[in-house]
Amino acid sequence: MWVIKLGGSLLGSEELTHWLNLIAKHGNGKVIIVPGGSVFADAVREAQKRSGVNDAVAHKLALLAMDQYGQLLAAMNPNLVTASSELELAECGWQHKGVIWLPSCMALADAGIPKNWQLTSDSLSAWLANKLGAEQLVLVKSKTLSSYQASTTLQTLVHDDLVDSEFASLASGSVFGSWLLHKTDYALFEQGFHVAQLKEKGLLVNIPLR
Repeated sequence: MWVIKLGGSLLGSEELTHWLNLIAKHGNGKVIIVPGGSVFADAVREAQKRSGVNDAVAHKLALLAMDQYGQLLAAMNPNLVTASSELELAECGWQHKGVIWLPSCMALADAGIPKNWQLTSDSLSAWLANKLGAEQLVLVKSKTLSSYQASTTLQTLVHDDLVDSEFASLASGSVFGSWLLHKTDYALFEQGFHVAQLKEKGLLVNIPLR
């Protein structure tokens, strides 16, 4: 199983359409999309600023924002299905569908997930990958990755806002590979999702041992 995070920055790009098409075509119940928050999360930030509600409330609203973006992605490609529980994820797998995870139900049920803005959909992707025993986690980025090397530390990636500061904690102890890809790298998977293609351009994230 692969978990692929498609961030909100991809909204409106042709690359997003290509990613959705490929996952719908080759997902086969083994690829799960984690949506970012996109413009919906931006609205939560603005609402918190105006209302003064605490981060715990904003966290809940941000998860619902991810649900909204996920529903939007599903509307963009009718061959993708949404799932909000482990049972629904399993059922989608049995149906050999490409899946979009709606995170609010599962994430809000786990009191151990930090409730602040330092946590983003990147870390929630790692949380889900751990929970489901995924083999690969792919974070698709709009920022170019050409200046980074295999030896790049996680600290550098956090400093450069490529992953959030909670990522190491939620990915700790994982058995899956964590990779960064640029949004234009969708062409790697024209024939399906295989690790060999991932290694061609993917930047492997070095998770510190704890």
